[in-house]
Formats: sequence, C-alpha cells, structure tokens
Amino acid sequence: MMRLTLALFIGAGAAAASAAASAQENRGTPEQRAACAPDAFRLCSVYIPDPSGVEACLRLRKSDLSEACKTLFEQASTGSDRAK
Repeated sequence: MMRLTLALFIGAGAAAASAAASAQENRGTPEQRAACAPDAFRLCSVYIPDPSGVEACLRLRKSDLSEACKTLFEQASTGSDRAK
C-alpha cells in the first residue's frame, strides 16, 4: 500500500525528524511528495510534522485538494501503489 502518510511527512520538510530506516523505505516517490506537499502546507499546516494528522486532514479536505494529490488518494483507496 502506498504510504501517503510518510510521503507527506517527508514532503512537508520534516525528513530530519524521521531518520529511521523504515521511514526511508516508505517515504513515497518524489512525484507523490511533490503532488501533496503544497496541499499539506495550504490546508493542513497546523498538523505538520504529524504525518497521521496531515493525512487525516487531507482526507477530510479531499474536495479542496489539487487534482494531483486527489488522484494519489484515490489510487491509494483502490490499492494502486504508484501515481502515473
């Protein structure tokens, strides 16, 4: 399953806070981070650097997401691991 949570966490500039190997393995692609980081800052900055909080916030604000980020959430809910 795609790890949007970690992708958002890393994309939000909090990579230093998560140096564990597992975080490095599941941080998402550069495209995934690029797609949702602006939305995380714009809509859910109060939750940064909490990855679970950011993800929950973005899910609640799905109608306000950019098309690129919305597509990633839709792919994650259908079980697709990669954004095209």
